Amino acid sequence: MGPYPPAPPHGIVTPFREGWDMTDADAKLREQAERRVEAKRSVVSHLLVFVIVNAGLFAIDWWTGGGIEWAFWPLLGWGIGLASHMASVWMALSGSHEAAVEREMERLRRQRR
Repeated sequence: MGPYPPAPPHGIVTPFREGWDMTDADAKLREQAERRVEAKRSVVSHLLVFVIVNAGLFAIDWWTGGGIEWAFWPLLGWGIGLASHMASVWMALSGSHEAAVEREMERLRRQRR
């Protein structure tokens, strides 16, 4: 036998903490929570990199030209990308996507009848 215990029976997920067994529902809930946390972290990380890089670009622009001439253009382009990233995460976390999927599923069920 290796360093890991045998796989648990169907319906039970290996606990993430000693002595804590998860049911299928708990495992699905945990998976959903992990995806949500990762989505939030990705936005924070993206925002942090955006601020640091654009601050550097503005500093370079100011030091090399004595003013701000070109640094707005990368800020604008990247800002649009960041805004769309934030919007997509917000929509996914707000449940609007899930509600739209449920409405569409109900519409398709009615069509089948």
